Amino acid sequence: MRIISVIRTLLLALFLLAVSAASFAQIGIGISVGFAPPPIPVYEQPILPGDGYIWTPGYWAWDANGDDYYWVPGTWVESPEVGFLWTPGYWGWGDGGYFFHEGYWGPHVGWYGGINYGFGYFGHGYEGGRWDRDHFYYNRSVNNVNVNEIHNVYNTRIEYNNSNRVSYNGGNGGINERPSVQEEAYSRDRHIAPVATQNQHVQQARGNRELRASVNQGKPPIAATQRPGSFSGSNVVPAKEAGGRYQPPANRNANNNAARADKNANRPPNAGNNANRPPVTHAKEITPYEMPAPPKTGNPKVDQKYQQQQQKLYSNQNQQLQKLQQKQEQDHQRLAQQNANEAKKQQVEQQHQQQAQQLQQRHVQQQQQQQQKQQQQQQKQQPQHQSESKPSHP
Repeated sequence: MRIISVIRTLLLALFLLAVSAASFAQIGIGISVGFAPPPIPVYEQPILPGDGYIWTPGYWAWDANGDDYYWVPGTWVESPEVGFLWTPGYWGWGDGGYFFHEGYWGPHVGWYGGINYGFGYFGHGYEGGRWDRDHFYYNRSVNNVNVNEIHNVYNTRIEYNNSNRVSYNGGNGGINERPSVQEEAYSRDRHIAPVATQNQHVQQARGNRELRASVNQGKPPIAATQRPGSFSGSNVVPAKEAGGRYQPPANRNANNNAARADKNANRPPNAGNNANRPPVTHAKEITPYEMPAPPKTGNPKVDQKYQQQQQKLYSNQNQQLQKLQQKQEQDHQRLAQQNANEAKKQQVEQQHQQQAQQLQQRHVQQQQQQQQKQQQQQQKQQPQHQSESKPSHP
């Protein structure tokens, strides 16, 4: 398994290095699963906890270590910026597997696969509310709002014909839709990746065995929460029923292509392919690097040496990433103070995008070089270690 993991990582790095720095696509790693996620379960929305929160619907995520889908409960999240809305993530078929396209924050709701997540997300756009200057107004017809406490509300009934609870786009039985020209344009807006509370929410869901599809059969006991990470108490909502029958393949390992580079998932959406992840525009949209498990050679001293090398590299890379994030944020503040025109803003945005992509490419190359070096050292150590441990014959 260790050798397979190393080979996969090297293949990922080689692919990412082949992507041009001039491209406006996000560079990242996608997860490919050989079978589709379960349908969206039926559940109710917990009551809005306060002004400024926006509903982020629940979805099925994949845990490669557990070889299983798990449910990430829907929850209310504070918008990271005034005027920003949430575009949900979704699963899409492409290149022989199902790939996940991560959600994001932005000034408009972009393409989310035509998936009916409910509560205003009926496949296209968002009918759950709208910004008016610095206040968000909630549509009572699709949101659970206490009007005695929240007064910035309106009531517009939404007619929609999409009652399908399928949770993926394309493939066998998936949603057969493509993004509109407008949704494609929205993908090129300035975006913000999921905020820290959302990432913590996902990790908590991943660690909850009851949220795994193999355990709950598509009917999670925690379908929605009032706040991110709040998985207990009176404001936790269980699923009423599964969204449909869930039949995973008997041999999951044979049907799962886990963890490979998604050459489509990280490009702006277009009608010609299933590539719908929004492009990176700033360094802050790059997820901090997580150090992989060090190789296990059987020699504790060598293992410790490899681990120290990895810690040093990843620590330096995350420091460089943080430094670029701070610099770009200072650029934004400077533009605001100078009341810069649109041409100047666009020039800076393009610079930021190129800086982020080049930094990420350089880091991937460094990681690849370290892995190759460690692999070569490990191959040299192995014969010596075998000869030392081989018992002598009398």
